[in-house]
Amino acid sequence: MTENDQMKLLDARNSFTGKTLTASQFDESWAIAGVMEREIRKTGSFREKLTDYSHAFARSEKFDQMKGETILRDMYKARYGITMNATREGLMAREKIMAESSHERALAQSQSIAGLIKDGDTMPFYRAYDHAAVEMAQKHNITETGAKTLMKEAFAQAEGRELYTAMKDVEKEFHEPVREAEQAARQAVKSKARSQAPARHM
Repeated sequence: MTENDQMKLLDARNSFTGKTLTASQFDESWAIAGVMEREIRKTGSFREKLTDYSHAFARSEKFDQMKGETILRDMYKARYGITMNATREGLMAREKIMAESSHERALAQSQSIAGLIKDGDTMPFYRAYDHAAVEMAQKHNITETGAKTLMKEAFAQAEGRELYTAMKDVEKEFHEPVREAEQAARQAVKSKARSQAPARHM
């Protein structure tokens, strides 16, 4: 934890809401705030997950779901300096700007997926797609869902085919043979171990 993180933690503990919480309540709400921030950065949404977590948080405590939600919102603001909705709106605003002006960057990012699938430690399409989206989202401060949409649209416009279809073809050609070879090697090791194991006598 950095010095800045420690200061935020201390400020949150000394905040109006922080002072009302037990140690376990504070730790749990602080952790949930982190989960909420990750969800907003992934999808640009938080309402459903906030409801779920505030219910779960309140269930074992002596307050209702609405109080639980208020605590989680307060802890989020203490941890990140802005509200959940302000985080979401900022990401959405940047996403809109990118959609209008960053076709080439989105295209380059979509084209990088093929390299992730076939080079070095190969990976399946879903992981390569996620990796590229996370990288683009972090670089441009937009949501991962938004990054995936921009990549899909840019690729389809430039290549004349769907990103999913094209990259699944790459996966079939490069990743699947590697995966099948690894599975065969593991099976061979297991078979050898079984054949060398001493027989059990009844």
